[in-house]
Order: sequence, then structure tokens, then C-alpha cells
Amino acid sequence: MRDNPKSIMLFAAGFGTRMGSLTAHQPKPMIPVAGKPLIDHTLKIVKDAKIDTIVANLHYLPDILRSHLQDKDVRLSFEPEILETGGGLKHALPLMSGQDVFTMNTDAVWRGPNALTILMDQWQPKDMDALLLLVPQSNAHGHSGNGDFALNSSGQLTRGGDLTYTGVQIIKTKAVQDIQNDVFSLNVVWNEIAKHGRLFGTTYPGRWCDVGHPEGIKLAEAMLLDV
Repeated sequence: MRDNPKSIMLFAAGFGTRMGSLTAHQPKPMIPVAGKPLIDHTLKIVKDAKIDTIVANLHYLPDILRSHLQDKDVRLSFEPEILETGGGLKHALPLMSGQDVFTMNTDAVWRGPNALTILMDQWQPKDMDALLLLVPQSNAHGHSGNGDFALNSSGQLTRGGDLTYTGVQIIKTKAVQDIQNDVFSLNVVWNEIAKHGRLFGTTYPGRWCDVGHPEGIKLAEAMLLDV
């Protein structure tokens, strides 16, 4: 049986500036979509995947999220300053267990199979230092601009291409700990991993909606209702 990651980091610390007035008095993960906060959509996926340890980072208006999460079995990693995605994960690692962990953004809504179990099925730690979940642009709702990555025939990733990163991955904690800075993006980690041919990806067969901006709310609700 493959030794799948048992911890997940949920990114919830950002200011949500693209949301404008919607985040003036609440953090972005608390914005309601289809009747419940964004972070609750994420937590359902996590719970369904039976992840043992859930960690969320906090910074902007932290008391609101702290109160919402207090009875949801989520460990909290408070950041006195924004550490970006890589630095936030590095800061939270003492709250997590295992050599490999999931990370997941909290500003997206999904329709289709469980994103985390798809990664579990594809994870090969002997060959990979990170496995990113990607979606073709045709199934990426609310996302503008070009894709982020291209996949080769072996599943390795290169920059560019028409596949969009969904904000979900498995990554080895050593790759994060090896970065000496305290504030850094996960892009820095991925670049180092890619140098050794150990940055991999797999595609999501369902639909994904970016809810990082106000227009994404209606798009996500329509996607969830679409039959």
C-alpha cells in the first residue's frame, strides 16, 4: 500500500485584495459561495479524502477564521507577517507530520472527483518531489490569462503550456525546508525541484473555478448547479 500524505496545509492568510469590498470586513475564505463559506467547500474535499491533520494559516482578520474553524478539527498557523505560499508552508510544518504533505488553496470550487484522491493515486515519492494538479483551460472557469505548465510524456512539468495550476499539490517537506529564506513563493521551490527532473503534474478530469475575484462567485455557483 502506498504511503500517502496524512497532512494538508490550507492557504487562508491572504488579504484577498482582488475581491474589493467583499474582503473589507472578512477574509476571503469566508466569502459565501452557494450558501457556505469558500473554506467549507475546501474542508469537505479534505474530510472526504480522510486527511488526518489539517492546518490553515491565518493573517488577515484572523479572529474571524479562528472562530469559524474552532470546532472543525483544524490546527492554526498564525503569521505575524505575510510569508507567501512557500514561507507559510515552511512556518506551519511543525504542526504537520510526514515527509510529504498536501497543500490546497481555499479560493476555488470544484465539480467532479475528489482532487486529493486523484493526487494520492498518482503520487510516486521515489520519483517525485512534487506532484501538481492541473486543469485544461477549457475546464478552468473564472481564470483568465495563459496556462501555467506543460506536461511531457513522462508527466514531468515545464513552464508555459496550456495547463492551469489548480492550487493543489503534494510536495516533499525537505524541498521546502531547503529554502533558506523565511518569505518565499512555492514557485521558488518548484524551480529547484524542476532542475532535478522531479517536478510532476497530473490533470483533473472535472471542472474547477477560481473564486479569487468577485466574478468568480457567480461562475462557481453556476458551475455547481449545471447538470
